[in-house]
Amino acid sequence: MAARMSSVLGRTLAALLLVGLTACAATAEPEPADPGAGDHPHDGLDAVLPHGHPSDGEAEAESEAGDHGHPIEATRPRKLRSGERRVTLTMPASYTPSAPSGVGTDDYRCFLLDPRLARDAFLTGTFVQPGNAEVVHHVILFRVAPDLVDRAQQLDADTEGEGWTCFGNSGLETGPDLDNAPWLGAWAPGGKESVQRPGFGVELEKGSQIVMQVHYNLLAGAGADVSRTLLRIAPKSAGLTPLETMLMPAPVEMPCRPEHSDGELCERAAAVADTKARFGAAGNLADLLHLLCGTKPQPGNVQSCTRTIGTPTTVRAVAGHMHLLGRSIRIEVNRGTPGARTLLDIPVWDFDDQGAKPIEPVRLEPFDTVTVTCRHVQWLRDRLPAFEGQPDKYVVWGEGTTDEMCLGILQVTRP
Repeated sequence: MAARMSSVLGRTLAALLLVGLTACAATAEPEPADPGAGDHPHDGLDAVLPHGHPSDGEAEAESEAGDHGHPIEATRPRKLRSGERRVTLTMPASYTPSAPSGVGTDDYRCFLLDPRLARDAFLTGTFVQPGNAEVVHHVILFRVAPDLVDRAQQLDADTEGEGWTCFGNSGLETGPDLDNAPWLGAWAPGGKESVQRPGFGVELEKGSQIVMQVHYNLLAGAGADVSRTLLRIAPKSAGLTPLETMLMPAPVEMPCRPEHSDGELCERAAAVADTKARFGAAGNLADLLHLLCGTKPQPGNVQSCTRTIGTPTTVRAVAGHMHLLGRSIRIEVNRGTPGARTLLDIPVWDFDDQGAKPIEPVRLEPFDTVTVTCRHVQWLRDRLPAFEGQPDKYVVWGEGTTDEMCLGILQVTRP
């Protein structure tokens, strides 16, 4: 019964869970002690604080522009490898974002894209190109199995305007669970083309389509956007090893600073209610994550979640995701045991430098554990333009730019 409940909860969470995407970037800069009330830290943070735009000194910038005149901020794709072909998928028309419920500063919109797969294939790389970098916070690509295409087309047809609202996931399915999420790729600030190692790919059935979920941040306005993605496709005959994505979320329970604790959203109940009002069912993650992790809400800047591996699994790449108040993230295997090892350690989180990190293969056996630990800090509110004029609030897991997340992402094979 316990195993069944865990599986159902995992599928429910996978249906609600949205992250800011496959992202990780370590920096060698040591972390200073957190400043107390009234302190003004001078710890080299200007080099790593989010500034809203990715940069790459070695990159050739694309010259294209979205409908609102903002350049596509991405480097040129790499050359195709033997047997690969490229498929370019673009939003069917311009979309101007707005807060769906009339509350908040975020819009999550899903667009159905058809790669016209006439036969089974492998996806070996993705390259998201945001059209309007002023409003595109991040993009996630979801696999739409052939048996879900009709549902996606009907949802699109029944929704006014391009695409449909999709806080939490693509809005199409209640699974699979967190151990095999239907992710294909993603983009966040600093993201470049993601290309799988030779010999690996994500399986795509004949007739599969793609949902491109775009998170629009309305703090900078609501300009129109036409984003696109470039896919690398290899034939099924290439005989590649299938890759899957495991999601390792943990709760966020960051209280207000004592000197700001009189704010109207500084009580957890009020903060959770606000999250649900802005994001609907996806707002339930603040509580559901504690069921997954076997924990209870405890206010604190550091939160973690430990999951037990159920089947032989080999980790090939690792990533972490937080938002602007994230300070550090760590992913560990069998923490606190003689065989403990660290898969990811980012001591100073930089939202503007996100990209997947391949690692030497790590074999996990049943009953091994994986722990993700995140640290968030409220004092970053005083340093970041995105929080200007916004008072402290009790921060829980939320979909918005000024909400927070704690997520480990593992790209794996079986075994």
